[in-house]
Amino acid sequence: MAEFTLPANSKMSSGAYHKAPGGSSNVRVFQIYRWSPDDDENPRLDKFEVDLDDCGPMVLDALIKIKSEQDSSLTFRRSCREGICGSCSMNIDGTNTLACLKSIDEVKGEVKIFPLPHMPVVKDLVPDLSNAYRQLASIEPWLKSDKDAPEGGERLQSPDEREKLDGLWECVLCFSCSTACPSYWWNSDEYLGPAVLLQAYRWVADSRDDSTDERLDALDDSFALYRCHTIMNCAKTCPKGLNPGKAIAGIKSELASR
Repeated sequence: MAEFTLPANSKMSSGAYHKAPGGSSNVRVFQIYRWSPDDDENPRLDKFEVDLDDCGPMVLDALIKIKSEQDSSLTFRRSCREGICGSCSMNIDGTNTLACLKSIDEVKGEVKIFPLPHMPVVKDLVPDLSNAYRQLASIEPWLKSDKDAPEGGERLQSPDEREKLDGLWECVLCFSCSTACPSYWWNSDEYLGPAVLLQAYRWVADSRDDSTDERLDALDDSFALYRCHTIMNCAKTCPKGLNPGKAIAGIKSELASR
């Protein structure tokens, strides 16, 4: 395996260059962040040539092919491959997104892949989401009702009440939005971030939930909520096309109207 050289100002080590099989004519280079807690080495960037004539159309397809055929130690999360589970979130070509929804053809030149930014790295492309999940648990993301559901029935909503949840329930908790938010970079110990606040508003807006006041009281905090400065990176990067900034504004509006 040949070596390639990173720019002089890079803090990462140069890594290995993995060639595609001989005779490949439609080759794309994937530049992938590598780091392992089991090694004493600095993070590095490895390059992998992938024959796109023998690969699926998405970046996740290429990662699976690389792991299966070139380097089995490459580590990343993935599950559904359909943009439903949110597992394969990473930074691709400078944007946080889901690898299973990112077409290789959308990227020009080498495909650069890094873990979600401003998160501790477990290994390679796997970020440590412990803090994000702790924050999610803090907003109690489940229905809280004082009344039992009708026996043998459901808790009903009108079409208008149900419509208020559109743009909220579709979140897959990939945390692409939170890790694109400068306010979250700077205050992730206290600021809940756009992903968790969108989830919080999903329950505030739900007509079947009886704990709206309790939820709003918990969110009425200068750091937990009001570190949002409407930069809107969250909406720009969301792979599901959602608008967490709008949800955060909804929470602020509910608080202001009490």
